[in-house]
Amino acid sequence: MSDTSTYPLRLPRSIKAAVEKIAKSEGTSMNQFVATAVAEKLAVLSTAAYFVERKSRADLTAFKRILKRKGGAAPRQGDEKS
Repeated sequence: MSDTSTYPLRLPRSIKAAVEKIAKSEGTSMNQFVATAVAEKLAVLSTAAYFVERKSRADLTAFKRILKRKGGAAPRQGDEKS
């Protein structure tokens, strides 16, 4: 990371011990583990916000109409419903 800042992080002892153990087993530092965990959480939150925004623009009537329309070709061998 070329542009970093520091942040004093307080963790419960049990969480810190668990992070140290996992980071060591993965061959990374505790700092890298925490940075990756925060990045993953940010990705999850932005993805959830994306789908909430997309849902607000959805046309459910059109969606239901598409689901009810007749399909084209029959399923190929192996693609049948079980």
